[in-house]
Amino acid sequence: MMKIRYIGKSISFALTHNKIYEVLSTEKGWYRIIDDTGEDYLYPAENFEVIET
Repeated sequence: MMKIRYIGKSISFALTHNKIYEVLSTEKGWYRIIDDTGEDYLYPAENFEVIET
């Protein structure tokens, strides 16, 4: 499973700067991850750095 690091600014209750997330799927260039809310959502790939494939 691919692991990514969020490189954007922290978003309250959703994404944390420098936190590592696991990618559930890639859909049209966006990553589906389980964010800090505990739900899965799509986020644009340019906000992340791939750290493990």
